[in-house]
Amino acid sequence: MPPEKSAYALARYSRSPDSIHDSVEWVRRHDSQKFLESFYFQYGHASIADLGHAVLCFEGVSELAATEIEEEPLWDGQAKSSRYQDFSRSGFVTPPELAGASMAEYQVAGEKLLAAYGKVKDLAFECLAARLPRPEDMKPDAYQRNLAARAFDVARYLLFWGVPTNVGQVSSIRTLEKQIRRLKASEYAELRELGEEMAQACAAEPACRWDASAAQEPLAPTLARHADADEHTARARADLGRWAAENLPAPSGAAPERVDLIRPANVPADIAATLLYPVTDRPFRELYEIACQWSPPRRAEVMDLALGSRTRRDEILAGFRGGLYAYDFAIDIGAYRDLHRHRRCQKFRQSYSGRLGFETPPLIAEAGAAEFYESAVRSAFAAMRRLPAPAAHYLLPFAARSRFLFKMDFAEAEYISRLRSGVKGHFSYREIAWEMKRKMEELEPELGRLIEATPPWIEDPLRR
Repeated sequence: MPPEKSAYALARYSRSPDSIHDSVEWVRRHDSQKFLESFYFQYGHASIADLGHAVLCFEGVSELAATEIEEEPLWDGQAKSSRYQDFSRSGFVTPPELAGASMAEYQVAGEKLLAAYGKVKDLAFECLAARLPRPEDMKPDAYQRNLAARAFDVARYLLFWGVPTNVGQVSSIRTLEKQIRRLKASEYAELRELGEEMAQACAAEPACRWDASAAQEPLAPTLARHADADEHTARARADLGRWAAENLPAPSGAAPERVDLIRPANVPADIAATLLYPVTDRPFRELYEIACQWSPPRRAEVMDLALGSRTRRDEILAGFRGGLYAYDFAIDIGAYRDLHRHRRCQKFRQSYSGRLGFETPPLIAEAGAAEFYESAVRSAFAAMRRLPAPAAHYLLPFAARSRFLFKMDFAEAEYISRLRSGVKGHFSYREIAWEMKRKMEELEPELGRLIEATPPWIEDPLRR
């Protein structure tokens, strides 16, 4: 069934003594759009839209766009893997904002990154093959695939946000509406255009049909009419950014920890610090300690500012949500791209800048690739500084460090640490997952001991 009709049928099923067969027949004879207009959009019965689901696929979008697409907490999907596919000939997405000399400079830097990616991939494979001969009980094709996956793990540091990828998702039409509204208000033109295209797709018949002979209807036409841009989130971010620039004291200038763990005890201070985190470049601990020293009226000033543009249709900002524990990461964006997929936590990011430097895997030097690896990354950083933001962010290599805040309960911290530290994982997030366990052991010894994470020095490179 089309998602809106499915939602209507199940909503009616819960509100009548009829069987599901009778409810479906009822929907065949009645207008689902009129029902949703009244009960979902006018009366605010939001859970009705959880009863209809749609599959959308995004082809040839940038890695940056893919990460933003996946930002919804209630989201299921997968993107093209950087571990099993060769991106050296993939080309890259040029941000719509760029033209003329800026576009040319972007393309030169992007081509240099992809050329270095291809060289690093080949050299890493050769180095691994020399270091890890094929076991007698392993078939040659399996051996080749395993080594290639590990070589891609190293080469991926030279991929960048502009590299194209594909994303497939399944979501409720309630989540889909939130996603469209958020993307339409994005700072990135590519994402604003995607938001518009998603709405158009909802108003049209499905592009791919299982039964080509069956009659087709628009996917979700009512949603398409109402999914306007989320102006509240964009306005709140701008207001909070101005407030932070005018009112926060000078930064401490402390060197960033790769993983910092806090258990905020002062809830209002935690909320104020979380609201300010994405619009600054400061560690969460610093913002939280500042907010703890403020008076209640001062903290209320931040919270009231964040809510000032909220309308009846807007949910409260994610900054008001949280978990028992706050992990502040200063990590490479390739690792973030993997950790970002975990849903049972609230995630916040600071603006991409490249100011925190970049990571260099040890195998780069061992494979004799250090010189052109660093040259390509530094050239990308230099070009970024000359290009206008936010289009410049598309050049950010996966090697670049940035700052991200993940708030979660202990169960999710245990899950991420245990799963992501396993020997089959990428070495970057394996180290981060191990540090998450260590930080929990320091903060909560009784709980940290329960996390069965695998130390990063335990390796099995021929397992995937």
